Amino acid sequence: MNYETLVSVIRKLALEAGDKIMEIYESEDFAVKVKSDSSPVTEADEAADALISAGLVEAFPDMPLVTEEQTASHTVDAMTFLIVDPLDGTKEFVNRRGDFTVNIALVEDGVPTRGVVYAPARQRMFYTNAVGHSVEEIGPFDKETPGELKPMKVSEADNSALMVVASKSHRDQATDDYINKYSVADSKSAGSSLKFCLVATGEADLYPRLGRTMEWDTAAGHAVLSGAGGRVVRFDDHTPLAYGKAEFANPFFIAYAPSVTLKDA
Repeated sequence: MNYETLVSVIRKLALEAGDKIMEIYESEDFAVKVKSDSSPVTEADEAADALISAGLVEAFPDMPLVTEEQTASHTVDAMTFLIVDPLDGTKEFVNRRGDFTVNIALVEDGVPTRGVVYAPARQRMFYTNAVGHSVEEIGPFDKETPGELKPMKVSEADNSALMVVASKSHRDQATDDYINKYSVADSKSAGSSLKFCLVATGEADLYPRLGRTMEWDTAAGHAVLSGAGGRVVRFDDHTPLAYGKAEFANPFFIAYAPSVTLKDA
């Protein structure tokens, strides 16, 4: 894989998908359907998926592609593949809350190594560069030429006063019980894969997820966090969260800055 080419392609596709999503988001009304697992899907999910998939297949025709919106891709059996969630945080989108993202990642040997997370309504974009270091691009988001790039690095956490981020739509008592094991200075909520990015920028120290997620929900954010020096581990035994699992389903996990002293499940 030529990483320079990959990063250029996924960055551009994320921006183009973001434009398509915002066009629908800012319209007066849009259709919302319900998938077999009871989760919502909108015309924005489908339009962004079509755009991103076509672009990736054209650029990398020999690379397996897994995408949330194409059920047939969920039978891919590979440890190295591209994985896409064209609109992560559909509930945020439907409720017009803004915390939704475009996610595109490369997984190599079960590890997310490159990825882009773009939050078009928030005008924030995070990605790994060709050498795997994470940056936040500070506008104006020209499709061909990146703007100012700000290196990302996880925090040096103060374990007596941690900053915690948790899901906006899926927070529950089990999550609160786990967070309460720590000395927390402040806790914030965020939607979609933005939570990984807040840990990657040092705006948060810890993100525990005690709920169902799929690999397309997490791969791009995981890559961005890793490129900023962070880690993502299984909740049960603190081993690294691996990819290419059966049906691409994740166990509970914890994303964090390595300076955080993790508590047991």
